[in-house]
Amino acid sequence: MPIYENGPVKIYYEEAGAGIPLLVIPGGGLNAKIANLASHAFNPLEEFSDTYHVIALDLRNATGSQAEGPLEIERPWDCFLDDQLGLMDHLGIDKFMAMGFCIAGPMIWNLLKQASDRVIAATIVHPIGYTSSHPDLFYNNYMNGWALEFIKRRPEITMEMISEFLINMYTKPADFVYTVDREFVRNCQTPMLVLPDDVPAHPYAPAMETALLAPNAQVSLYPWKENDRKIELAVRHIRGFMATNAPAVSS
Repeated sequence: MPIYENGPVKIYYEEAGAGIPLLVIPGGGLNAKIANLASHAFNPLEEFSDTYHVIALDLRNATGSQAEGPLEIERPWDCFLDDQLGLMDHLGIDKFMAMGFCIAGPMIWNLLKQASDRVIAATIVHPIGYTSSHPDLFYNNYMNGWALEFIKRRPEITMEMISEFLINMYTKPADFVYTVDREFVRNCQTPMLVLPDDVPAHPYAPAMETALLAPNAQVSLYPWKENDRKIELAVRHIRGFMATNAPAVSS
């Protein structure tokens, strides 16, 4: 089982295929892990490994994952960024395409903010975002779910520490897509494809706002998960988007 280690951090990852590197961040919130890809509308490890070098990783400290590391209370989003870029460095990969589901939306925006020179193009699938109708959704969900499982494995971690971590992650930046502001998106030149959803955890409005603000963004048909035919069309759109934006980049 491939494990990337960086001091106290251990991240499980999987690779499939060859070609242009494609970093995949699974969905599932703070329980995001490679195993979740099997229940997504499509599995990039299977769908795109015929053309791309697909690399997927478990999220640090996800329940049931093989990834662990410190709870970095003051830098909740950046600790995951460290793991993603660290894995790419470990594999000797400089430039790559990115694709992510759910919680990966803010993570990919953070990648673009802090390592824009490395991300060739990005596909964001049913991303999370802030909505005033459910302002405490993520905090409450994780305090009542993920946190309870986490402290069983890590008795040195308290609920107070987790609360502060989640406040820094979701409450202090309670706006838009959490990791960047609208001005950043408006000036982001990286090619972007957004596949929106419309449920409280994956609100339609901020996903579409990013697509409308970003100068080189595209958006998929909507709704795209209603049936197999629509999913097939969305995957075709992703294939075309990636082929157009990275045809001459070597792996």
